[in-house]
Amino acid sequence: MISVIIPAYNEEGMIAKTAETISSILTSAAIDHELIFVNDGSKDSTWDKIQEAAGKNPAVRGICFSRNFGKEAAMFAGMYYAKGACCVVIDCDLQHPPEKILEMYRLWEQGYEIIEAVKTDRGKESVLHRLSAQCFYKIISKVTDIDMSRASDFKLLDRKAVNVLLNMKEKNAFFRALSSWIGFKTTQVEFEVKERTVGESKWSTRALIKYAISNVTSFSAAPMQIVTILGILMLCASVVLGITALYQKFAGTALGGFTTVIIIQLFTGSIIMISLGIIGYYIAKIYEEIKGRPRYVVSETCGKDKTDEKTAENI
Repeated sequence: MISVIIPAYNEEGMIAKTAETISSILTSAAIDHELIFVNDGSKDSTWDKIQEAAGKNPAVRGICFSRNFGKEAAMFAGMYYAKGACCVVIDCDLQHPPEKILEMYRLWEQGYEIIEAVKTDRGKESVLHRLSAQCFYKIISKVTDIDMSRASDFKLLDRKAVNVLLNMKEKNAFFRALSSWIGFKTTQVEFEVKERTVGESKWSTRALIKYAISNVTSFSAAPMQIVTILGILMLCASVVLGITALYQKFAGTALGGFTTVIIIQLFTGSIIMISLGIIGYYIAKIYEEIKGRPRYVVSETCGKDKTDEKTAENI
Protein backbone atom coordinates (compact mmCIF):
# COMPACT_ATOMS: atom_id res chain seq x y z
CA MET A 1 0.00 0.00 0.00
CA ILE A 2 1.11 3.55 -0.74
CA SER A 3 0.36 6.39 1.70
CA VAL A 4 -0.16 9.83 0.17
CA ILE A 5 0.47 12.59 2.72
CA ILE A 6 -1.25 15.89 1.98
CA PRO A 7 -0.58 18.86 4.30
CA ALA A 8 -3.44 21.36 4.16
CA TYR A 9 -3.68 24.91 5.49
CA ASN A 10 -6.77 26.94 4.56
CA GLU A 11 -7.47 24.69 1.58
CA GLU A 12 -11.24 24.21 1.98
CA GLY A 13 -11.79 24.66 -1.75
CA MET A 14 -9.29 21.95 -2.74
CA ILE A 15 -9.90 19.04 -0.34
CA ALA A 16 -12.68 17.30 -2.28
CA LYS A 17 -11.02 17.81 -5.67
CA THR A 18 -7.61 16.66 -4.43
CA ALA A 19 -9.02 13.54 -2.79
CA GLU A 20 -11.04 12.61 -5.87
CA THR A 21 -8.20 13.30 -8.32
CA ILE A 22 -5.47 11.38 -6.51
CA SER A 23 -7.72 8.49 -5.50
CA SER A 24 -9.04 8.02 -9.04
CA ILE A 25 -5.51 7.98 -10.47
CA LEU A 26 -4.32 5.32 -8.02
CA THR A 27 -7.53 3.28 -8.24
CA SER A 28 -7.37 3.16 -12.03
CA ALA A 29 -3.82 1.83 -11.72
CA ALA A 30 -4.98 -0.83 -9.22
CA ILE A 31 -2.68 0.52 -6.49
CA ASP A 32 -3.84 0.04 -2.91
CA HIS A 33 -3.60 3.41 -1.21
CA GLU A 34 -4.57 5.73 1.60
CA LEU A 35 -4.80 9.52 1.51
CA ILE A 36 -3.76 11.25 4.73
CA PHE A 37 -4.83 14.88 4.94
CA VAL A 38 -3.14 16.85 7.72
CA ASN A 39 -5.05 19.95 8.75
CA ASP A 40 -2.37 22.37 9.95
CA GLY A 41 -4.57 24.54 12.14
CA SER A 42 -6.59 26.01 9.28
CA LYS A 43 -8.81 29.01 10.00
CA ASP A 44 -11.44 28.05 7.43
CA SER A 45 -13.55 24.90 7.07
CA THR A 46 -10.69 22.71 5.83
CA TRP A 47 -11.19 20.16 8.61
CA ASP A 48 -14.91 19.91 7.89
CA LYS A 49 -14.12 19.23 4.23
CA ILE A 50 -11.59 16.55 5.22
CA GLN A 51 -14.21 14.85 7.38
CA GLU A 52 -16.69 14.95 4.50
CA ALA A 53 -14.10 13.43 2.15
CA ALA A 54 -13.35 10.68 4.70
CA GLY A 55 -17.06 9.90 4.93
CA LYS A 56 -17.35 9.49 1.15
CA ASN A 57 -14.05 7.74 0.46
CA PRO A 58 -12.78 4.96 2.79
CA ALA A 59 -9.23 5.59 1.55
CA VAL A 60 -9.21 9.08 3.08
CA ARG A 61 -7.96 9.69 6.62
CA GLY A 62 -7.64 13.00 8.42
CA ILE A 63 -5.37 14.41 11.13
CA CYS A 64 -6.22 17.73 12.76
CA PHE A 65 -3.64 19.81 14.63
CA SER A 66 -4.69 21.77 17.70
CA ARG A 67 -3.16 24.88 16.06
CA ASN A 68 -0.86 25.82 13.21
CA PHE A 69 2.50 24.05 13.62
CA GLY A 70 3.84 24.52 10.09
CA LYS A 71 4.21 22.41 6.98
CA GLU A 72 7.27 20.50 8.24
CA ALA A 73 5.32 19.29 11.28
CA ALA A 74 2.38 18.33 9.06
CA MET A 75 4.60 16.19 6.82
CA PHE A 76 6.18 14.41 9.78
CA ALA A 77 2.75 13.80 11.32
CA GLY A 78 1.55 12.28 8.06
CA MET A 79 4.57 9.97 7.95
CA TYR A 80 3.97 8.92 11.57
CA TYR A 81 0.35 7.94 10.91
CA ALA A 82 1.05 6.41 7.48
CA LYS A 83 0.69 2.63 7.15
CA GLY A 84 1.99 2.18 3.61
CA ALA A 85 5.17 0.46 2.47
CA CYS A 86 6.06 3.78 0.87
CA CYS A 87 4.90 7.35 1.35
CA VAL A 88 4.40 10.25 -1.04
CA VAL A 89 4.29 13.85 0.14
CA ILE A 90 2.33 16.16 -2.16
CA ASP A 91 0.81 19.65 -1.89
CA CYS A 92 -2.94 19.96 -1.50
CA ASP A 93 -3.24 22.64 -4.20
CA LEU A 94 -2.38 20.10 -6.97
CA GLN A 95 0.46 22.28 -8.22
CA HIS A 96 2.43 19.06 -7.85
CA PRO A 97 0.96 16.94 -10.69
CA PRO A 98 -0.60 13.85 -9.03
CA GLU A 99 -0.14 11.73 -12.17
CA LYS A 100 3.59 11.76 -11.38
CA ILE A 101 2.84 9.56 -8.37
CA LEU A 102 2.42 6.60 -10.74
CA GLU A 103 5.83 7.21 -12.30
CA MET A 104 7.40 7.49 -8.85
CA TYR A 105 5.64 4.34 -7.66
CA ARG A 106 6.93 2.32 -10.63
CA LEU A 107 10.47 3.48 -9.89
CA TRP A 108 9.99 2.41 -6.27
CA GLU A 109 8.92 -1.04 -7.52
CA GLN A 110 12.22 -1.17 -9.42
CA GLY A 111 14.13 -0.83 -6.15
CA TYR A 112 14.63 2.91 -5.67
CA GLU A 113 14.08 3.99 -2.07
CA ILE A 114 13.76 7.75 -2.52
CA ILE A 115 12.29 9.33 -5.65
CA GLU A 116 12.57 13.10 -5.72
CA ALA A 117 10.37 15.20 -7.97
CA VAL A 118 12.41 18.18 -9.24
CA LYS A 119 11.04 21.29 -10.90
CA THR A 120 11.71 22.09 -14.54
CA ASP A 121 9.73 25.30 -14.17
CA ARG A 122 8.47 27.25 -11.13
CA GLY A 123 5.28 28.44 -12.82
CA LYS A 124 3.97 31.98 -12.59
CA GLU A 125 5.58 33.97 -9.76
CA SER A 126 6.34 37.60 -9.06
CA VAL A 127 9.88 38.75 -9.86
CA LEU A 128 10.59 39.46 -6.18
CA HIS A 129 9.32 36.04 -5.09
CA ARG A 130 11.34 34.27 -7.80
CA LEU A 131 14.55 36.12 -6.87
CA SER A 132 13.95 35.41 -3.17
CA ALA A 133 13.47 31.70 -3.89
CA GLN A 134 16.61 31.54 -6.06
CA CYS A 135 18.64 33.29 -3.37
CA PHE A 136 17.32 30.91 -0.70
CA TYR A 137 18.15 27.78 -2.69
CA LYS A 138 21.65 29.04 -3.49
CA ILE A 139 22.31 29.64 0.20
CA ILE A 140 20.87 26.32 1.37
CA SER A 141 22.71 24.42 -1.39
CA LYS A 142 25.96 26.06 -0.32
CA VAL A 143 25.64 25.35 3.39
CA THR A 144 24.32 21.79 3.00
CA ASP A 145 26.46 20.68 0.03
CA ILE A 146 23.24 19.38 -1.53
CA ASP A 147 21.96 20.73 -4.85
CA MET A 148 18.54 22.07 -3.96
CA SER A 149 18.10 24.49 -6.85
CA ARG A 150 15.15 22.47 -8.19
CA ALA A 151 14.14 20.66 -5.00
CA SER A 152 10.60 20.35 -3.72
CA ASP A 153 8.68 18.58 -0.96
CA PHE A 154 7.11 16.32 -3.60
CA LYS A 155 8.86 12.99 -2.88
CA LEU A 156 8.28 9.28 -2.55
CA LEU A 157 10.02 7.62 0.39
CA ASP A 158 10.42 3.92 1.12
CA ARG A 159 9.38 2.79 4.58
CA LYS A 160 13.07 2.47 5.57
CA ALA A 161 13.70 6.11 4.75
CA VAL A 162 10.50 7.18 6.55
CA ASN A 163 11.54 5.33 9.71
CA VAL A 164 14.97 6.99 9.67
CA LEU A 165 13.38 10.44 9.42
CA LEU A 166 10.88 9.68 12.19
CA ASN A 167 13.68 8.52 14.49
CA MET A 168 15.45 11.86 14.22
CA LYS A 169 14.79 13.71 17.46
CA GLU A 170 15.36 17.27 16.26
CA LYS A 171 12.22 19.43 16.43
CA ASN A 172 13.20 22.01 13.80
CA ALA A 173 13.64 19.48 11.00
CA PHE A 174 14.07 20.56 7.36
CA PHE A 175 12.32 17.76 5.46
CA ARG A 176 13.44 18.84 1.99
CA ALA A 177 17.13 18.68 2.93
CA LEU A 178 16.99 15.79 5.40
CA SER A 179 15.32 13.48 2.89
CA SER A 180 18.35 13.99 0.64
CA TRP A 181 20.90 13.92 3.46
CA ILE A 182 19.89 10.45 4.73
CA GLY A 183 21.06 8.81 1.51
CA PHE A 184 19.52 5.52 0.23
CA LYS A 185 19.10 4.60 -3.43
CA THR A 186 17.76 7.78 -5.01
CA THR A 187 16.53 8.90 -8.41
CA GLN A 188 14.58 11.85 -9.80
CA VAL A 189 11.55 12.63 -11.91
CA GLU A 190 10.90 16.02 -13.44
CA PHE A 191 7.67 18.01 -13.31
CA GLU A 192 6.29 21.40 -14.19
CA VAL A 193 4.53 23.38 -11.49
CA LYS A 194 0.84 23.73 -12.36
CA GLU A 195 -1.25 26.82 -11.76
CA ARG A 196 -3.63 26.97 -8.82
CA THR A 197 -7.29 26.53 -9.70
CA VAL A 198 -8.65 27.54 -6.30
CA GLY A 199 -7.33 29.89 -3.63
CA GLU A 200 -4.02 31.69 -3.32
CA SER A 201 -0.51 30.67 -2.40
CA LYS A 202 0.22 30.80 1.34
CA TRP A 203 3.87 31.69 0.65
CA SER A 204 4.65 35.41 0.74
CA THR A 205 8.18 36.79 0.36
CA ARG A 206 8.23 37.49 4.10
CA ALA A 207 7.16 33.93 4.90
CA LEU A 208 9.82 32.57 2.54
CA ILE A 209 12.54 34.63 4.26
CA LYS A 210 11.41 33.39 7.68
CA TYR A 211 11.28 29.82 6.34
CA ALA A 212 14.78 30.19 4.87
CA ILE A 213 16.35 31.51 8.08
CA SER A 214 14.71 28.82 10.20
CA ASN A 215 15.74 25.96 7.93
CA VAL A 216 19.28 27.16 7.23
CA THR A 217 19.99 27.50 10.96
CA SER A 218 18.30 24.20 11.82
CA PHE A 219 20.25 22.24 9.22
CA SER A 220 23.67 23.94 9.29
CA ALA A 221 25.98 25.88 11.61
CA ALA A 222 27.46 27.78 8.66
CA PRO A 223 25.93 31.15 9.72
CA MET A 224 27.95 30.89 12.94
CA GLN A 225 31.08 31.17 10.80
CA ILE A 226 29.92 34.67 9.80
CA VAL A 227 30.88 35.75 13.31
CA THR A 228 34.41 34.42 12.77
CA ILE A 229 34.67 36.05 9.34
CA LEU A 230 33.48 39.40 10.68
CA GLY A 231 35.99 39.12 13.52
CA ILE A 232 38.82 38.51 11.06
CA LEU A 233 37.72 41.48 8.95
CA MET A 234 37.65 43.68 12.04
CA LEU A 235 41.12 42.45 13.00
CA CYS A 236 42.48 43.30 9.55
CA ALA A 237 40.85 46.73 9.64
CA SER A 238 42.23 47.33 13.14
CA VAL A 239 45.75 46.40 12.08
CA VAL A 240 45.63 48.73 9.07
CA LEU A 241 44.17 51.61 11.08
CA GLY A 242 46.62 50.96 13.92
CA ILE A 243 49.65 51.05 11.63
CA THR A 244 48.33 54.24 10.00
CA ALA A 245 47.77 55.90 13.37
CA LEU A 246 51.25 54.99 14.64
CA TYR A 247 52.88 56.24 11.44
CA GLN A 248 51.06 59.57 11.72
CA LYS A 249 52.01 59.80 15.40
CA PHE A 250 55.72 59.30 14.82
CA ALA A 251 55.67 61.46 11.68
CA GLY A 252 54.09 64.27 13.65
CA THR A 253 51.13 64.56 11.26
CA ALA A 254 48.47 63.12 13.56
CA LEU A 255 45.31 65.25 13.71
CA GLY A 256 42.17 65.12 15.80
CA GLY A 257 39.84 62.59 14.13
CA PHE A 258 36.49 62.78 15.88
CA THR A 259 34.55 61.72 12.77
CA THR A 260 36.89 58.78 12.16
CA VAL A 261 36.52 57.61 15.76
CA ILE A 262 32.71 57.78 15.58
CA ILE A 263 32.63 55.83 12.30
CA ILE A 264 34.93 53.15 13.70
CA GLN A 265 32.83 52.84 16.85
CA LEU A 266 29.59 52.55 14.87
CA PHE A 267 31.17 49.97 12.57
CA THR A 268 32.54 47.96 15.50
CA GLY A 269 29.25 48.17 17.37
CA SER A 270 27.31 46.97 14.33
CA ILE A 271 29.61 43.98 13.87
CA ILE A 272 29.28 43.05 17.53
CA MET A 273 25.48 43.33 17.50
CA ILE A 274 25.19 41.25 14.30
CA SER A 275 27.44 38.60 15.83
CA LEU A 276 25.45 38.55 19.06
CA GLY A 277 22.23 38.29 17.06
CA ILE A 278 23.47 35.21 15.16
CA ILE A 279 24.72 33.57 18.35
CA GLY A 280 21.49 34.44 20.15
CA TYR A 281 19.39 32.88 17.37
CA TYR A 282 21.29 29.60 17.70
CA ILE A 283 20.94 29.70 21.47
CA ALA A 284 17.18 30.14 21.01
CA LYS A 285 17.16 27.09 18.70
CA ILE A 286 19.07 25.09 21.33
CA TYR A 287 16.57 26.23 23.97
CA GLU A 288 13.66 25.05 21.82
CA GLU A 289 15.28 21.66 21.30
CA ILE A 290 16.16 20.94 24.94
CA LYS A 291 12.64 21.76 26.16
CA GLY A 292 11.60 18.54 24.45
CA ARG A 293 8.20 19.76 23.31
CA PRO A 294 6.53 17.70 20.55
CA ARG A 295 6.64 18.81 16.92
CA TYR A 296 2.86 18.97 16.85
CA VAL A 297 -0.29 18.29 18.89
CA VAL A 298 -3.12 16.30 17.30
CA SER A 299 -6.58 17.31 18.50
CA GLU A 300 -8.59 14.72 16.54
CA THR A 301 -8.53 12.30 13.63
CA CYS A 302 -11.05 10.90 11.18
CA GLY A 303 -11.28 8.05 8.69
CA LYS A 304 -10.65 4.35 9.01
CA ASP A 305 -7.26 2.69 9.30
CA LYS A 306 -7.21 0.18 6.43
CA THR A 307 -4.43 -1.82 8.09
CA ASP A 308 -6.53 -2.34 11.23
CA GLU A 309 -9.46 -3.41 9.07
CA LYS A 310 -7.38 -6.10 7.39
CA THR A 311 -6.09 -7.28 10.78
CA ALA A 312 -9.63 -7.52 12.11
CA GLU A 313 -10.71 -9.53 9.06
CA ASN A 314 -7.83 -11.99 9.62
CA ILE A 315 -8.92 -12.47 13.22
